[in-house]
Amino acid sequence: MSVNQCAACGAIVPQYDIVNAVSDGYDDRLLCTGCFNREMARRTGLDDFAEIRFKPVRLPDANGVVHEFHFRSLLFGDKLSLEAFDSTSEEEPSGYRFQIIGDPLSDQFVLLGKLIEKMRRLLAVVHVREGDLGLQIADETVRGRIEWDGIEDSRRPCVVIDGRRVEWDELGRMLMTFEGWQFKLEVCDPSDEI
Repeated sequence: MSVNQCAACGAIVPQYDIVNAVSDGYDDRLLCTGCFNREMARRTGLDDFAEIRFKPVRLPDANGVVHEFHFRSLLFGDKLSLEAFDSTSEEEPSGYRFQIIGDPLSDQFVLLGKLIEKMRRLLAVVHVREGDLGLQIADETVRGRIEWDGIEDSRRPCVVIDGRRVEWDELGRMLMTFEGWQFKLEVCDPSDEI
């Protein structure tokens, strides 16, 4: 697992617990989420904001595979982002990721409950399955996340569907099953329900 050092407090933290922050008077700095949230709270006057650290939870997907999800909260002014991600997705664009946005002064345990409900709903749906021709679209709807393919100097995307990385060419091959059909591509914020 990749780790980084926080430029503010010096803590050594996992990659998923670091934020690349840019602010007045500083170059880019890597801050742990705790230092990032304290700085944001100070800048926005949210003296009552208290970050809560949630323990990982284990949830099964529609195929019965259990995934361990880590959480992080990020304060963005008058909004709090609570994020959950599969522990396999700490460094590369794969694995499930979920996000919900809320009021930073609201009960964060209520926000966590809403996020876990969303996670359970989305984990219960299968969009792709293995078939005779390899990975296939299970129904007529595919939901996923757009990611960078990870190749330096590349501008090609890959997608993550059902928590698994799918290369752009592979997605195109799966779509050929529907040659002649119409489609609708809709891009949504990670916190939106799709």
